[in-house]
Amino acid sequence: MARTYTTSEIAKLLEKVSNWGRWGADDQRGALNFISNDKRAAAARLVRTGEAVSLALPLATRPARDNPNPVTHLMIRSGNVGHPLGSWGCADYFAIEPHGLATTHLDALCHHFYQGKMYNGFDYTEVDFQGAHKCAIDVARDGIISRGVLFDIPRVKKVDWIEPGEAIFPEDLEAAEHENGVEVGEGDVMLVRTGRVRLRRIRGAGAFDGMKMPGLHASCLEWLHQRKIAVLGTDAVSDVLPTAYDPPLRMPIHTGTLVMMGVHLIDNADLEQLAEKCASLQRYEFMFSLLPLVLERGTASPANPVALF
Repeated sequence: MARTYTTSEIAKLLEKVSNWGRWGADDQRGALNFISNDKRAAAARLVRTGEAVSLALPLATRPARDNPNPVTHLMIRSGNVGHPLGSWGCADYFAIEPHGLATTHLDALCHHFYQGKMYNGFDYTEVDFQGAHKCAIDVARDGIISRGVLFDIPRVKKVDWIEPGEAIFPEDLEAAEHENGVEVGEGDVMLVRTGRVRLRRIRGAGAFDGMKMPGLHASCLEWLHQRKIAVLGTDAVSDVLPTAYDPPLRMPIHTGTLVMMGVHLIDNADLEQLAEKCASLQRYEFMFSLLPLVLERGTASPANPVALF
């Protein structure tokens, strides 16, 4: 049953789903610890045909209402006649702000704070102008390889997409599991499709004015914690927005996953082609692979996750 929490109730809920100390006082990997060697080997055995599906948006190099800081892409050597090095080949330069609403990226556990702390109780001052000295993105340098499970919520609800500002509840997640005959569990990468990418292609960036986003309701936190997922990814930003909670609890899913559970987040994935593939095969589990850039002290990495069937 849908419900509204008070800010104080959200605070209590966050304490309930905490994984602080679960893997030791010095742990910086969080729920990635759920992905064992056996889990990776089992994920590899899910590959039957070898078909691969990218889950990434193209890097957005043009400004838009939801992309105020586009990717900078410059050619520093081309094949133009007259360029002194042009006949040798070409080269380019790019710069990215990975966070935001336009780039498919993996959030590091240091990305979000709550009451002056990040995951496992590390102080927020561990992040300075040199970057993150705890819980940075390079803790995932060996890659995230596990079983992936798609929750195609619009398909279950028989709509084209979940409207901006509309919440997804635990009963919606369980309905998706029931319809697709698959359950998400320990060490899995859980991907939630809201249809945001399709909606933006049809209505444009203006569909999300006011920072409205479809996403998970705070009541999903206990459910996620009980399932012991390793990573949560969506085609939006995981949280339904806006919420009525006071800062710093305005994004309770971000706070609950990154800070309390130690669950890395994938934002702005493109799950459209994956949804089509899963529907055509009637198969909603697959091998998942994401290899983040090894950026020491980084708070995120642009990503090209891949599903293998």
